[in-house]
Amino acid sequence: MAENQIIPIEMVLPHKIPIIPLNGKPIFPGIFTPILLSNADDIAAVNEALNTNGGILGMVLVKQEASPMTIENLYEIGTVAKIVKRINLPDDTINIFISTLKRFKIKKALSKEPPLMAAVEYLDDEGEVGDEIKALTRALISEMKQITENNPLFSEEMRLNMVNIDHPGKIADFFTSILNIEKEEQQKILETLDIHERMEKVLMFIKREQELLKIQKKIQSEINEKIEKSQREYFLREELKAIKQELGMPGDAKSSDYQKFKEKIDSFKFTGEILETVTQELEKFSLMDPNSSEYIVTRNWLDLVCSLPWNQSSTKEFNLEEAVKILEADHYGLKDVKERIAEYLAVRKLKGDSKGSILCLVGPPGVGKTSIGRSVARALGKEFFRFSVGGMRDEAEIKGHRRTYIGALPGKIIQGLKITKIKDPVFMIDEVDKMGVSYQGDPSSALLEVLDPEQNFSFRDHYLDLPFDVSNVFFIVTANTLDTIPAPLRDRMEIIQIPGYIDSEKIEIAKNYLIPKSLERNGLKKNQVKYTRDALLAIAEGYAREAGVRNFEKLVDKIHRKIAYTHVMKQTSTKDKIIVDKKSLEKYLGKERFDFEDIKRATIPGTAIGLAWTSMGGETLIIEAVANPGKEGFKLSGQMGSVMQESAGIAYTWVRHYSAEKYNIPASYFEERQIHLHIPEGATPKDGPSAGITMATALMSLVLNRKITDRLAMTGELSLTGQVLPIGGLREKTVAAKRNKINKIIIPKNNVKDLEEIPENVKKGITFYPVERMEEVLAIALPD
Repeated sequence: MAENQIIPIEMVLPHKIPIIPLNGKPIFPGIFTPILLSNADDIAAVNEALNTNGGILGMVLVKQEASPMTIENLYEIGTVAKIVKRINLPDDTINIFISTLKRFKIKKALSKEPPLMAAVEYLDDEGEVGDEIKALTRALISEMKQITENNPLFSEEMRLNMVNIDHPGKIADFFTSILNIEKEEQQKILETLDIHERMEKVLMFIKREQELLKIQKKIQSEINEKIEKSQREYFLREELKAIKQELGMPGDAKSSDYQKFKEKIDSFKFTGEILETVTQELEKFSLMDPNSSEYIVTRNWLDLVCSLPWNQSSTKEFNLEEAVKILEADHYGLKDVKERIAEYLAVRKLKGDSKGSILCLVGPPGVGKTSIGRSVARALGKEFFRFSVGGMRDEAEIKGHRRTYIGALPGKIIQGLKITKIKDPVFMIDEVDKMGVSYQGDPSSALLEVLDPEQNFSFRDHYLDLPFDVSNVFFIVTANTLDTIPAPLRDRMEIIQIPGYIDSEKIEIAKNYLIPKSLERNGLKKNQVKYTRDALLAIAEGYAREAGVRNFEKLVDKIHRKIAYTHVMKQTSTKDKIIVDKKSLEKYLGKERFDFEDIKRATIPGTAIGLAWTSMGGETLIIEAVANPGKEGFKLSGQMGSVMQESAGIAYTWVRHYSAEKYNIPASYFEERQIHLHIPEGATPKDGPSAGITMATALMSLVLNRKITDRLAMTGELSLTGQVLPIGGLREKTVAAKRNKINKIIIPKNNVKDLEEIPENVKKGITFYPVERMEEVLAIALPD
């Protein structure tokens, strides 16, 4: 046979034909189409058809691909076709033009291996062409026209074929072949012999296609509208820019921002890394599209750079005498703090520079640590910025987030400098002892760079990512206790302990500070309310025995609110003076929270009073011990920490040894008793070694069945050999003892030097007994 050969169409349909598997979609009868074949088995089937039965072969859709292909992998119903022309191509593939004739059904496989041969049965359309079929035909053509209109995928030839096909079944087949539906659905149409049923199925597919086209058209329309709007806005902006240039007006917002940033950056006279980085970012900004997300990020960064006080220091000169007067006027007492700040001001005055300092104020709540920061700023004539790090668990709060993150912000240090607008403000960092550690980092470690004078001249915030000099900032850090502040951070600060107030100090603070402010807050005139000294003392002793004065202030507010309520309701004259004395306190404040009986006293054997220091200030602890008959044992309770438990064990061992040696207490006393040591307020955690001599005294009082000296308290660490070792926080402990009417205190001899730091008005009325050994303690507490 020639290479390119025309084969005449002869309607001879043999019952044994070669089969070509179709992987794409089924082919319907009544179609003239080319097919490209590259598979050797398919080419063999074509050759078989041309050589044996005049070019007749079958086209059947594949169910599932397999190797080798068998009849079982094919659908049963396919389409018989006549090869009209065959063209051999240079790459060993062939192109055949076929004319499809009618449906057939595979009856039997005649070959197990390709080329596939099968015995087939030919199928005719079923059903008569009546009015209903004609109506369906018109409906199909009408609906299909809607799909083909304005659709470039449908050629003019297809539209002509739609009209010229004369048989309803062929129309349904033709429409199915050009619709974009799944091959399985097309196969079902091919297998449907009933014309009416076939046309209904095709009509359903056409309707579905119309709905998809409607949605597609709607989406396309919306996209076009957006594009047109964007293009229109672009051209209008360009025209507006040109008009503004002609009139000499500033250009668009981006150009205006660029010019503003450039002028500001030039004024800073940056050098080195800062100049290089800022210049690069500014040039990038000038090339960015204003609608991009990166544009906003870069603009915000440049805005921060231009808002920071790179060169601006406070120009206001201060007078040292005036500054000291301000500190004295704002706070009562706090001599150490005022002296340290005055020294800092004097040094700054002499040197003429503004290098900052780092103070750490440690003391119980309500003693005025936070308000000192405001007074310092006022004394220096500087801006003040305060933030709390209590509960902070994310180091990004201090050093900022990387600006690549969504919603990134600079840290508190850079934010404060931006707000104060000077490079040497007063910064107060509150609650530094309450920072936490989490998977987000350690904020206390982030503070190390900020508070280190050797590093903070080039502090680098993650968001800004440029070195910024914060060495001129005066940092004031506050804490309730030093125990939870990491040692490296504690080492960078100058620590000033602020003790709690005794009753006489609270009275002076109330008269000079708390009452005038509270009267103004509650709408009362300055001389409208007068307090007797006895009333103020009663508030301090019976209602507000805490180390600070915050509760005292709340109680004064409560009194003034009740007076304001009475004044408004009874319409009394504002000229009427109200005297608040001791008797009237119950009317305003209710029953006393404390009375003299609440003062801790060791009134029975087995009890002793110790002095402790906590985050709330100095505290008095009463230690109780009882002995019960039974198996030998030593039990502890009262939320003692591990250090305090060890101190209790040392006290027990020493007492057992000393009582046998000194008082001939037999070993059977301990062997036949279980001794229980308890520190009341069991819900409050307690720790530390300074209660060692107190626990030993309570145990010895129990063993000897003697009461200790009245109104005596003690503090000191006990060693196993009976030595009394030094402790900390003596000042705060003495204040606590004063509040609890203690007049005798036993202290370690090595702490005598600390007595100089305690104000005379606190020491007044108290006798201190320095001791070196536990025997001296017992001689004072349990005299023979």
